[in-house]
Amino acid sequence: MAQIAYGVGTSHGPLLNLPPAEWEVRANFDRAQIDLALRDGTYTYEELHKHRGGPHFAKFTTLDERTARHTRCQQGLDQLGDKLLAADPDIMVVVGDDQHEWFMEDKQPSFSVFCGDEIQNLTLTEEEREHKIKIGRGSDMYSYRPLADQAYPVAKDLSLHIHQQAVEDEFDVAACMKQPTDADGSIRSVGHAIGFIYRRLLRDKPVPVVPVLLNTFYPPNQPTPKRCYEFGKSIGRAIRSWKSDARIAAVASGGISHFVVDEEWDHKMLGAFKNGDVETLINEPNIMFRSGSSETKNWICVAGILEGSGLKMDLLDYVPCYRTDAGTGSGMAFATWS
Repeated sequence: MAQIAYGVGTSHGPLLNLPPAEWEVRANFDRAQIDLALRDGTYTYEELHKHRGGPHFAKFTTLDERTARHTRCQQGLDQLGDKLLAADPDIMVVVGDDQHEWFMEDKQPSFSVFCGDEIQNLTLTEEEREHKIKIGRGSDMYSYRPLADQAYPVAKDLSLHIHQQAVEDEFDVAACMKQPTDADGSIRSVGHAIGFIYRRLLRDKPVPVVPVLLNTFYPPNQPTPKRCYEFGKSIGRAIRSWKSDARIAAVASGGISHFVVDEEWDHKMLGAFKNGDVETLINEPNIMFRSGSSETKNWICVAGILEGSGLKMDLLDYVPCYRTDAGTGSGMAFATWS
């Protein structure tokens, strides 16, 4: 039977790819927002600044401080990539979220598993490049998408086996048999959550993958933390019952708190992952998982996959990256299970 041999959790936000001097681009984005989520409240930028802003966060937004934290993030990613490549899994099950990349407003499944033969990560079109440059994200345009079109093999038999197990476990999971296309027939590139793992951690090594997508972002059908964990357990059962000698790595892409950094919450959740505290993970109020922080559910799903594997989490680093004195930015975390 197949073996769950390794686990990875990583943030994947744009601050990881933008030079610290360019973080101000994202800061300006924050200042224009009217729905910044923190705990159980939603704020405009001005309201958030009044609620929690000031010198405490301002000292973390200097160029020197941004540079130091960006350097730590790069070291964390390098270390994570080295460890994943050294683990040399036969297959990766990558759990990420879709942000209107494959699924649009006409359909948005809570859970989906891709079952085609391969996924394609396409280079940016000229229009997409121009848009990236216009919004000041030219520096990170190839952190998720390649310089030339790439195809990654899919472990289709395992994908189908995961679906079969999900049906037996009474999960209604979308079976994505073909990469979605636009109205003109052009293929939609694989999303950022998958692309980042290949581009930044695997350095484009074409390890076979099972893409698992959760709808963490968009109401009304976001699965609860408990449901994400239970779905992960179903995937774990499927892997362990799959008639193969393959060594599988489970990878969580995204998270943790953003676009408002909540260090207390981040430490609570990361501590629960490290200690195997399932009750904390599944009982955290669903309202805490909003905006970018919702991607933490990808980690919860992977924790479910890893249940019973005997693997223990090692937190390589946690780096709160602030970009405004209202405390907006991204909490960055890098972890392995081995």
